[in-house]
Amino acid sequence: MAVGIFDSGLGGLTVLNAAQTRLPDVEFLYFADSAHAPYGVRDAEDIYQLTRSAVNDLWNRGCNLVILACNTASAAALRRMQEEGVPEGKRVLGVFVPLIEALTERQWGDNSPPREVETKHVALFATPATVSSRAFQRELAFRAIGVDVEAQSCGGVVDAIEDGDMILAEALVRSHVDALKRKMPHPQAAILGCTHYPLMEKSFQEALGPGVKVFRQGSLVADSLVDYLGRHPDMAGAGKGGYLTTGDPRRVSDRATQFLRRQISFEAA
Repeated sequence: MAVGIFDSGLGGLTVLNAAQTRLPDVEFLYFADSAHAPYGVRDAEDIYQLTRSAVNDLWNRGCNLVILACNTASAAALRRMQEEGVPEGKRVLGVFVPLIEALTERQWGDNSPPREVETKHVALFATPATVSSRAFQRELAFRAIGVDVEAQSCGGVVDAIEDGDMILAEALVRSHVDALKRKMPHPQAAILGCTHYPLMEKSFQEALGPGVKVFRQGSLVADSLVDYLGRHPDMAGAGKGGYLTTGDPRRVSDRATQFLRRQISFEAA
């Protein structure tokens, strides 16, 4: 058994890398649905079916816990999967939780009424599917009041990153930040609401300016996972980790090695 980490492509490697750093003794099995990436331009039903299939695969391979290291999957599929029920002894968790915990400075288990928080103006950069779902705004509203969220759909960024065209990705980031700032000229914080986007964090920060605090999910999710496994050590499992993809293993391995700057070898799922 190992902890499963699922993403539509390579963006979840930013979560995996942080988790491996914090939990060096835990095995992780990473699943990239590269054949169907990107998810951000698909409809909600399609995203749900693809996500459910991949998570079932990871459960069948012995993973007790699966992290949806994909904001689009978390927005479109997580709640439905949990409502429909998961197998006994299995869990599936998303990546919104640690992000909203950090932004609102309150624990997820805190069920007190929503309250005012220090950060009032938040820019959300995400895929078209995540933006249209309004999942982030919905979850935030349960915990905070008086927060103005301006969402910017960042079409093309994930495709450019997956293709390894970082020059195009940088140009698209600048364009999307400019579009956001026309709607919200002075954001206090920015949410990189796609696990691919931390690969472009420097470009986002430069375009936003030094006064904007940028939240990225890798380290936040890793910290949350450390806490979760401390309370539920049986979910860590044991056994062989690795890297699986529905795409071309050689091509995906080359891209992953480029992103993490260490040798990564994917196998066919």
